Amino acid sequence: MKLVVLPGDGIGPEITAVTMAVLDAAASRHGLAFEIEQHDVGHASLARHGTTVRPDLLEQVRRADGFILGPTATFDFKDEAKGQINPSKFFRKSLDLFANVRPARTYKGLKAPVGDFDLIVVRENTEGFYADRNLEQGGSEMLVTRDVVISLRRITRLCCERIAHAACALAARRRKRLTVVHKANVLKIADGMFLEICREAATHYPGLAVDEILVDAMMAHVVRNPARFDVIVTTNMFGDILSDLTAELSGSLGLGGSLNAGLAHAMAQAAHGSAPDIAGRDIANPASLILSAAQLLEWHGARRDQPRFVEAARGIDAALAAAIAAGHATRDLGGNLGTAAFGQRVAEIVRG
Repeated sequence: MKLVVLPGDGIGPEITAVTMAVLDAAASRHGLAFEIEQHDVGHASLARHGTTVRPDLLEQVRRADGFILGPTATFDFKDEAKGQINPSKFFRKSLDLFANVRPARTYKGLKAPVGDFDLIVVRENTEGFYADRNLEQGGSEMLVTRDVVISLRRITRLCCERIAHAACALAARRRKRLTVVHKANVLKIADGMFLEICREAATHYPGLAVDEILVDAMMAHVVRNPARFDVIVTTNMFGDILSDLTAELSGSLGLGGSLNAGLAHAMAQAAHGSAPDIAGRDIANPASLILSAAQLLEWHGARRDQPRFVEAARGIDAALAAAIAAGHATRDLGGNLGTAAFGQRVAEIVRG
């Protein structure tokens, strides 16, 4: 498997190094071979090349079987004319990575404040309320007068159809329960279309149970009883908020894996930011990027019909859970291990 690795900013290089050590352990255990290219993005690239994402990097990523993007300082990058490109947005948009798959589950050894659960949020990734994703050129947020701002939300039939089918297919492989989260009572046309398309898509998956919940009510339901949910599908902004909530309910946002997938490419990406305030202190939780990398292996294995990659992904998931259950965890999870030591423990369990 050819991997492009982009460590990013802040804690990115630390958690990326740990993730690669876990992948190396998985390769040894499951007989995998990785061909790895590593490149700068974010501030390191801006200082060296005058841009956060080099023009040739996209083609190198296209030639790979998948890539890993560490957290980047996206809030710092405001002017693309000065080379300040948001790497996450750039790759999602350029490679049409329309499905953001965000699992959240509880772990033995960690307190579960709202009870045990195991669910996945499937979020549309390329349109919606995101102003940098809706127009061919420029943003869709406009300052009409000094005191009036208009923000446009784009919803298209194509994007609704493909995220609906991605979520239905995933639910069909799990517990056959799909929840569609929307706001069609207010956004009658846009969310109305999204809802109708999800209903129609579900008819192609026999035995799939479907329920529909308004996004504001969903926040209450997921806090009250997250165990009732299996696969949740929704539009971009709603999914962004909901997936952070469900990850935090599992014990920490640092436990939220995140895969950005399209038809031909996929990017593993930690669910959290670059946390510059703790960079270089060996205290960051690398679990999110480790779990995201495991999702990438599973995606690649399923796509290429290579079961060893799927087995390796599940082995990484199990090893991380076993480490936490044994009390080997970083400080945000109530443990006393540093970033590197936690990764080393997970790698040791992976090797067996």
